[in-house]
Amino acid sequence: MSRVPKAHPRAESLRVRERLVDGFKSGLVVPEGLTAHGRGEAFDYILGERTSKFARRAIEAAVAEMLLAERPVISVNGNVAALVPAEIVTLARLVGAKVEVNLFHGSKKREMAIAKYLRTHGAREVHGVDLKFATQIPEVNSDRQKVDRRGIAASDVVLIPLEDGDRAEALTKLGKRVIAIDLNPMSRTSRAADIAIVDSITRSLPLMIKTAKGLSQKPREKLQKIMKKFDNNANLNASLRFMLERLENLSRG
Repeated sequence: MSRVPKAHPRAESLRVRERLVDGFKSGLVVPEGLTAHGRGEAFDYILGERTSKFARRAIEAAVAEMLLAERPVISVNGNVAALVPAEIVTLARLVGAKVEVNLFHGSKKREMAIAKYLRTHGAREVHGVDLKFATQIPEVNSDRQKVDRRGIAASDVVLIPLEDGDRAEALTKLGKRVIAIDLNPMSRTSRAADIAIVDSITRSLPLMIKTAKGLSQKPREKLQKIMKKFDNNANLNASLRFMLERLENLSRG
């Protein structure tokens, strides 16, 4: 990783880009993943590169959902592995979730590289890389249709960071509760999810970990109350209004 000057006004964004480039060089990330990150970064500019109160509200609901779940799973693609590998492992441990590799542009080599990278960051078991446990999700035409029978296929709640809309919709149709992390509040992924966190994954994962530590000892009734009061459509619309208002304010100079 090249040295990013600490005084640079966008130092953290540059460090994130460097981690993705390193992930590309090591075989975790595909070129399309770099393009996808750039698209998300454009929305983050509009957010002011800060976690909004609407994202924090969604984070609290998401963690409560995962703590209440019987079979939660965290889905990991190349970008997620390159950006927040240790955070994924920590969050999975705190909420009792399995970790599963799932790729839009799949290959056995890349699946194994991501699984190995997650293990170097503390993961004890990584699903999605053993073909004898593979099955398919209906209505998904990409490589993402392949899931692990022990993981996503059997899950009741799935966290899908940086996901595509097709699989988000398909998982919802299968009756699974879906939690998304997506900087675009207008995307199909955000709209199909039960809980969509409109925020950068590099900010939201540490906050999810902090929230999980705070909620893990709370009674189920408290967690259920947090979930019930959360309205995904209302939260997404509030996030979008926040972005529009910020653009209007910026346009006035």
